[in-house]
Amino acid sequence: MSEQLKFVQLEMMVVALGLIVLIADLVMPPSKRRLIGHLSAVALGLIFLFSLRDSYVGLINESTDLFFNSRYKIDGLAIFFKRFFILAAIFVLIFAVDFADRIRSGISEYYAFIIFALAGMMFAASANDFSMLFVSIELITVTFYILVSYQRHRLQSLEAGVKYLILGAVSSAFMIYGIALVFGEAGSLKFEDINAKQSELLGSKVFLFGMLFLFAGLAFKISAFPFQVWAPDVYQGAPTPTTAFLSLGSKAAGFVLLIRLLVFTIPDLTREWTVLLIGISAVTILYGNLCALPQRNLKRLLAYSGIANAGYLLMGIVAQSEDGTAAILYYLAGYLFALMTVFLIINLITKEGEGEDISCLENLNKRSPFLAAAMTLAAISLAGIPPLAGFFGKFLLIKSVAVEAFGNTGYFVLLAVAVFGVVISIYYYFGIVRAIFWNHKADDKTPIFVVVPIRFALICCFAGMLYLGLLPNKPMKWVESAAVSLIKTTAE
Repeated sequence: MSEQLKFVQLEMMVVALGLIVLIADLVMPPSKRRLIGHLSAVALGLIFLFSLRDSYVGLINESTDLFFNSRYKIDGLAIFFKRFFILAAIFVLIFAVDFADRIRSGISEYYAFIIFALAGMMFAASANDFSMLFVSIELITVTFYILVSYQRHRLQSLEAGVKYLILGAVSSAFMIYGIALVFGEAGSLKFEDINAKQSELLGSKVFLFGMLFLFAGLAFKISAFPFQVWAPDVYQGAPTPTTAFLSLGSKAAGFVLLIRLLVFTIPDLTREWTVLLIGISAVTILYGNLCALPQRNLKRLLAYSGIANAGYLLMGIVAQSEDGTAAILYYLAGYLFALMTVFLIINLITKEGEGEDISCLENLNKRSPFLAAAMTLAAISLAGIPPLAGFFGKFLLIKSVAVEAFGNTGYFVLLAVAVFGVVISIYYYFGIVRAIFWNHKADDKTPIFVVVPIRFALICCFAGMLYLGLLPNKPMKWVESAAVSLIKTTAE
């Protein structure tokens, strides 16, 4: 038994860290509790380094049949997403410390819930069974119910929490009902068993309805049309660190599960649903970009931008290929650094419950040239302008669909919509740049002091955007190896 626990050693470390944070809150004086956040980020950094060790990476070739009955899988895809989630949580914890003054009580519990949400995301990355899928998704969702409404003294935060709770419960109901239908028809919850029976299951309407309900539940997590209605209000009302983690972690968790299900478990069904997936991807891109145009609140703008990005990422699912999967991974990596930069800066320049209007960026180039440069690079990357990470990510997604486009009009329509969406996004992203450098109606020229941990996080994000955009060869090998590893383990 102890030998088999090596497969979940990362998750065990994360859960143990969350429990230690709760215990530390009892023994440390209130004046020192901010330190818990920084120590938690350092601990996650050590866990991230542990995930790079050959002893852990070597688990890809080992079976979990004896202990987990194949419900849990370690492959290249799982390891990539585990590292992605840990890195995102490190950034979130760093600037959650800076946000601590706006949380009137329970800051250590706030750190702990972030860590427990991370554990759910890591389990989702290795889910190879519908029971593991549902439990991991629910661990993520339930922790976010609390994190979204954590500022109980703010009406906006409570409103966002209630909306997320109600709509999240509906999506969970869709998901569990879909799983029940799939199990009733297939007689198994394991992805491998369903993959082996997919040819006969496609003739069952019960199975198809089950998969449709399941897809609806996951579409809520990634905020794809028509399940995106929660995103703008929740992004705006939630504490900024929560919004950042929700927009990155929850979305990525949804996509790792969609990749496992639609690309490698039931590819025959995905081919039958090609028109449906193309339609959802195209409408999601258009809806997100067009609704972002009139937005003045930065967090609402990022919510609609996140909806549009879900549409772009769905293009990798539509491609149904190794290249499409690799493109999703690369795009998410670039999205992590750019979006985290934006949220870090929003957290620095806004006050509690106010000041999130785009006008708060005015005079930023005079108040802090460093923050102005970082925000500009992040906006350029999100817009998909070369030579930053966002451009290369969008290029790979469009390329993966273009390869499949010949002979299928739907693919050409999706490509046209994607290019049109990029053009639209340039307008509202460059509205951010215009506010920083050319709109100077505000009189506030007070210098912004950036503490060392935040400055370090921004420099890391800055370097990540440049590295992924200018030197893509090695990162491409990483994401391609993750996709190839998934194909091999699925075939076995």
